[in-house]
Amino acid sequence: MVREDLRNIAIIAHVDHGKTTLVDELLKQGGIFRENQATDDRVMDSNDLERERGITILAKNTAVHYKDKKINIIDTPGHADFGGEVERILKMVNGVLLLVDAAEGPMPQTRFVLQKALELNHRVIVVVNKVDKPDARLDEVQDEVLELLISLDASDEQLDSPMVFCSGRAGTASLTPGKQDEDLKCLFDLILDYIPAPEGDENGDLQLLVSSIDYNDYVGRIGIGRIERGSVKMGQEVAISNFHKPGEVKKAKIVALYQIDGLKRVPVNDAKVGDIVCFSGAEEINIGDTITSLERVEPLEFVKVSEPTMEMTFMVNDSPFAGQEGKYVTSRQLRERLYKELLKDVSLRVEDGDSTDSFKVAGRGEMHLSILLETMRREGYELACSTPRVLYKEIDGVKCEPMERVTIDVPDGSQGAVIEKLGSRKGDLLEMNMHGDRWRIEYSIPARCLFGYRSEFLTDTKGEGILNSIFDGYQPCRGDITLRYTGSLVASEDGESTSYGLFNTQERGQMFIGVQTPVYEGMVVGESPKVGDIAVNVCKKKHLTAIRSAGADEALRLVTPKIMSLEEAIEFIADDELIEITPKSLRVRKRILNTANRLKAQSKLKKGE
Repeated sequence: MVREDLRNIAIIAHVDHGKTTLVDELLKQGGIFRENQATDDRVMDSNDLERERGITILAKNTAVHYKDKKINIIDTPGHADFGGEVERILKMVNGVLLLVDAAEGPMPQTRFVLQKALELNHRVIVVVNKVDKPDARLDEVQDEVLELLISLDASDEQLDSPMVFCSGRAGTASLTPGKQDEDLKCLFDLILDYIPAPEGDENGDLQLLVSSIDYNDYVGRIGIGRIERGSVKMGQEVAISNFHKPGEVKKAKIVALYQIDGLKRVPVNDAKVGDIVCFSGAEEINIGDTITSLERVEPLEFVKVSEPTMEMTFMVNDSPFAGQEGKYVTSRQLRERLYKELLKDVSLRVEDGDSTDSFKVAGRGEMHLSILLETMRREGYELACSTPRVLYKEIDGVKCEPMERVTIDVPDGSQGAVIEKLGSRKGDLLEMNMHGDRWRIEYSIPARCLFGYRSEFLTDTKGEGILNSIFDGYQPCRGDITLRYTGSLVASEDGESTSYGLFNTQERGQMFIGVQTPVYEGMVVGESPKVGDIAVNVCKKKHLTAIRSAGADEALRLVTPKIMSLEEAIEFIADDELIEITPKSLRVRKRILNTANRLKAQSKLKKGE
């Protein structure tokens, strides 16, 4: 059976190439909103963090209607750290819209997501987006996309993929470069004509591959997937199995069944082959499981998601301020939350740490783990975390480390500082080209050598540089490297910071705290420009004397402190430091708080004891 009334597509692209904005226009022109209905920009980015950062973190489903046909659309993340989201949802669709920025052209994540789509033999419609930008390079970008398809060993059919020129923000598209129609009609028509309709045996036994999991406090776990064979009904008894766990079968009942229409989940009584459905009732469901009929249990193989490359230790907060601001502070609550995250995030790994109150959490990159930490913090969790570490592998007896392919876009004049810094971090220059008045530079660099570089990069390029990286396999380890050439200013006393104490300390380096901030011994209150830590007393008070009062001298001028974000704190901390994360505060601290004990431990380390 061929479902001519249905199409399933995913929109894939590099970060910030305009996927979510294009989906907004597809929804508007697909009749989902009333004519006079007020709508937000990037309506699919429903999560607070997504709206704040302007990025998509989770893949989301929507659907529009055009010419009596339903088009299921999946909006995917563009950031490399969330590649696991893209990999798994590609199993739900029959074709993809590959968005490419008309000025930037194909970028690292464009290559990654396109490669995954080609491996699954999906049909590709290339959408050159943002054609109304003043620096658009339509001819060059067309050639670059073709070169990318050739380098990824695309089939002859995939090399002949149609190309659409579009402006997602204006909601216009055209098949001819340099000319725009009034709407996206030609893109809708191309989706119906070029993307194949789902096929399958409607009368066969049920097969539904779960590609995504949602959670609701009222109904519990909700599975999302496409029906590959047969049909499903409300109240139906089903079997849950997994291709990678043969012989393990559980029974469940479909309690609620929904299909997605626009931005809503619409309850339905049944659904058939090709439909993307949401269902509840199977509490033990996981991503990669197959829902089948009880009579014929045949699990489908799930896509192998790329392994994590970076690890951090999450632990119970044991600082002097522990338990004052967080709602969930115990190791049991931390464990429950982390293992719950595994149900939704296939590219995350969690295992118990070296002690009972610590956990090793491995992910795709710094952003992947920092988003998890920020989400937990907003939910009321209080914890501490260590520096990120890369995960080494032994290949043919050689210790290997993960490599990153870094693409840098910088204005003319900034390239010298960037090349010098990346060269000192053991990066290999692969390519360097001029695009208009900007340089496009590509490097291969060990993943650990990028830790702490992004803030330096923004300083070196005066905030105008763009840096993107993507995992590029494993290579033999490149030896030790010093990444941090600064030290920490560490509080030597408990108390509250005073203007007198801060005034006497600020000449030592950049301060992280202001006046009347509670501090404890071992808390990092600033950054020293020299290697090595300096113990400082920011709680020092000016004592009264018989002839002058405390405020009699001239007003003390304090430098504005640097307030670090979670990502900046992760980049800053050294191996002997932790970040204390609470719903209200972020503090950097030493693992050993007592100054005397810390100095003893450092001297032992130097002697090699």
